[in-house]
Amino acid sequence: MKDITELRRLASPAPRPQCLVFDGPTLWMGSIETSRLYEIDHAAWKVRRDWAAPGKPWGLTSIGAELRVVCGEGEDDDRFIRRFVPATGFDMAFAQHCPSSTGSQLGWDGKHLHLNQWHRQRVLALGADGTILRSHDVPHQICGQVIVNGVIHVVSTDVEESNDYLLTRIDPATGATADLARIPFPARGLAFDGKDFWTNHREKHEIVCFARPA
Repeated sequence: MKDITELRRLASPAPRPQCLVFDGPTLWMGSIETSRLYEIDHAAWKVRRDWAAPGKPWGLTSIGAELRVVCGEGEDDDRFIRRFVPATGFDMAFAQHCPSSTGSQLGWDGKHLHLNQWHRQRVLALGADGTILRSHDVPHQICGQVIVNGVIHVVSTDVEESNDYLLTRIDPATGATADLARIPFPARGLAFDGKDFWTNHREKHEIVCFARPA
């Protein structure tokens, strides 16, 4: 299997970048070191604004004019899905408990949120009230997710402590999975800018853009 083709490797605006999503030309990033969310001017590579999150921001996705953020909160790192509105910040009245209090990365297919559970090796499609509608099993642990044209793509691995990570595709209609390329570092998060994929080399405090595999 071929390695990804890196196109850009950029210094993260904050240490330990964990989650990413593109909202048009804007790149949003969450840092688990600072527990803040960053709005990044993609072209200038400059932070426009940043906000304190109600916990560690593990996952992130865009649902139109709003974002949804998986936050780990309290001493037990309980996972909640939070609502974020760019004009006003976090809506503290919105707190959707993740199933079994676990989950990290998020995706949005235009109708439903998809939440991954790393060690359970599955992606859950959630209803508006957080109930599980469908479950997609993955043969690897999952640490990044984005949905592109209705197809789920995840960053995955069999050994968390290794440099052997994968870009894996999931067909939501059949549940079939396919490993597309090797990511030769411990990646976290996954985003798509309309042409290329982006992920984090978290422990090097870098954000990496790589070409979409053919």
